[in-house]
This record gives sequence, structure tokens and C-alpha cells, in this order.
Amino acid sequence: RPHSRPRHPGAGTMLPLLLLLLPAAHGIAQLEYTPALTQTPELEGVTTASTFVLDQPRCVFREYGNADIWLVVALDQAAYTFNNSARPGTPETAFQDFPDPVRAYMTLNATLANYPCPKPAGDITVLRVGSETSCAQNATRPTCNGPLPGPGPYRVKFLALEGSEPVAETAWSEQIMLRTVKSSSSISTTGSGHSAGMIAITTILSILFAILLAGLVAMLVFWGSDSCGGSSTFSKPESVTVRRYNTHHVYDQPAARL
Repeated sequence: RPHSRPRHPGAGTMLPLLLLLLPAAHGIAQLEYTPALTQTPELEGVTTASTFVLDQPRCVFREYGNADIWLVVALDQAAYTFNNSARPGTPETAFQDFPDPVRAYMTLNATLANYPCPKPAGDITVLRVGSETSCAQNATRPTCNGPLPGPGPYRVKFLALEGSEPVAETAWSEQIMLRTVKSSSSISTTGSGHSAGMIAITTILSILFAILLAGLVAMLVFWGSDSCGGSSTFSKPESVTVRRYNTHHVYDQPAARL
């Protein structure tokens, strides 16, 4: 009788388990697209103190017509630990709790119809992240596209979900930094061409010039009033009467007759 190896009792369950794990091992599709700040020349304010502008992901999710496409905004240090299974509209991804305790939120959901390919000629195809102020404190709008709370850095990616299942994603963007607004007290006057000494000298000269100008005006007023008062003291000179004398003709006396 040939020797038969005893069958492992769990061998019968291994194949179905491997079949179940196969889709999970495959993971979601990694698309060769990296979100980036727009380079559209007609657009100003690509970054502000609370917003930034991205190019739309046109012609990127063409094979996922039934998916909802979400934008994931994350703190730089939290980007690569983001859980793709996190669902939008939940406390785990709510904008109102960003950046603490929520380290990444999901917003700006769209369908493939919102990103037609190719784009129509002349269209400005961008997304302004952080443009909604009305829902920033509204807990019933966890997917709010609210103003970003600080300068960053941030990273973003697009994630396609079919139902609640992630099916495709782009790469994470490069770091995105926003503009910072300096307070007037933090602006240093040194090294900017206007030192404190120069400001003091300018102020003193301005005061002296104002005093000199005031003195000059007062002097002109005084001279003007003095000349007006002197002219009033002149009296009309008396008219000089010149008597007219009739000139008597002097006739030569005839010579005495001898």
C-alpha cells in the first residue's frame, strides 16, 4: 500500500481565503498623475493666505465613469499615512476638525462628467481649494471646501470611490505653501532702507521746516498789515495857489528931444 501523507486539517479553507485576499492584495489603481498648482497665465492669486488653485484632473479617471472623485487635502507629515478606506462626510475626514485631530479631509467631490476630456477650448479648468467660508463652522457640512487654517505645507491627491470602495488614486502633490501675512509690529525697519535714525532725522527736519514756514507766513502777514497802516497816515497835500501876474509891457521911453 503506497504511503499517503495526512492532509492538513486547514488545507481545505486556504484556497477560499486566498481568493478573498486577492482583490485586497491587488489594491487600488495607481494613476500616473500628480496634482499641481495651476500655471494658467490668466489666473491671479494662485496661492493666498487661505486658498490655492489646482488644475482639474482632466483625462485622468476615464476608466472610472461610475466613480465619485474626491480631493484629499492633508498636512504634509500626514499625507502618506492617510487611510484610503476612510469615508468622506464622516468625523474621520471632516473639514471642521482639520488640522487637529483630523489630519486630512475630503472635499470637492465630482463625477467624470465634471472633468470632460478633452477640455473645451478656452475653458479655465481649475479648482480653488479653500474658497467656501459659509460652511467652515457648519458641522453638518463635513465635506466643506473651507479656508485653510495656516500656511502649510500641504499635499493633495485625487481619490476615486465607487460607492464606499476606493478604486483609483493619483500620486500626492509636491508640498504646497500658502502666503503669510505679516503683522505691522513684526515688520523690521532695519535693513529696509529706512532705519530708526533716518526716520528720527526726517521727523525733526519736517518739524523745523514747518516752523520755518509758519514764521515766514507770519512775517509776510505782518509786513502786509504795516504797509497798509502807513498809507493811511498820508494826507492829501494842500494845493498851492499860484497867483497870476499880468506882465506890464515896458516901453522904451523916447529919447528926450533936444
